[in-house]
Amino acid sequence: MNNKFGTLYGVSLGPGDPGLITRRAWQLLSGDGHWTYPVRKKNGDSYALDIALRAGLDLPAHHSPLHFPMTHDAELLARYWLEAAQTVLAKLEQGEDVLLLVEGDASTYSTFGHLQRSVRALQADVTVEVVPGVSSFHAAAARCGEPLAEVDDTIAIVPAGYGIEQIERMLNDFDTLVLLKVKPLLDDIINLLHRRDLLQHSRFIEKAGAPEERTIEDVAGLEGQKVNYLSLLIVKNPGRQRGEMQRGCRKKKEMTDE
Repeated sequence: MNNKFGTLYGVSLGPGDPGLITRRAWQLLSGDGHWTYPVRKKNGDSYALDIALRAGLDLPAHHSPLHFPMTHDAELLARYWLEAAQTVLAKLEQGEDVLLLVEGDASTYSTFGHLQRSVRALQADVTVEVVPGVSSFHAAAARCGEPLAEVDDTIAIVPAGYGIEQIERMLNDFDTLVLLKVKPLLDDIINLLHRRDLLQHSRFIEKAGAPEERTIEDVAGLEGQKVNYLSLLIVKNPGRQRGEMQRGCRKKKEMTDE
């Protein structure tokens, strides 16, 4: 560990409700660390920063937006990750602590993992701390008033970008399926859920906890609509769940009979 550097923090802020910011995150945000936050466009808004500001925290004098464009171009992304890592490392080398503000949880499908690796590729002994937070799917389940899983239920949490074939296979294997970032494939997913007779067991949640949150029970009605990037689907598979419970009951009965 190199004590001359500041510490890099991944500060999880939860999915949108400022009330879900943890005490540890609040402590760091109220300190003198240098705030950084992701933006999708140069000079664009930051969803993570907005959560902190809506919590009543003041934007410190020392802050830096980090530009991470919405693209699958690996070469372009690598260039922006390197630029972000260099920006952060310059602050760390001056002994400043650097906080990356992250919506949701910093360890789950987050920009922080990329930033951490990029910084450590430049300076391996940088100290890193991840501040855990409430994930979007936990907040979404709470807003829907239904548990994600009970007793021995199985659950899968995946980006919808894995594709329809993979999603259909997972429907055969899991009692609950959480599909993140459903925007690009929403119509295809709706068609799949219709075919599997699961629309009535699905819920759509957009920007959980934010002022503009949407929770939709009539998922079929979303077909053809544009939705936000920060949206997900929770799909329950009660047919499979009953099958698993019945097998479990039979197994218990066999053990009792023995």
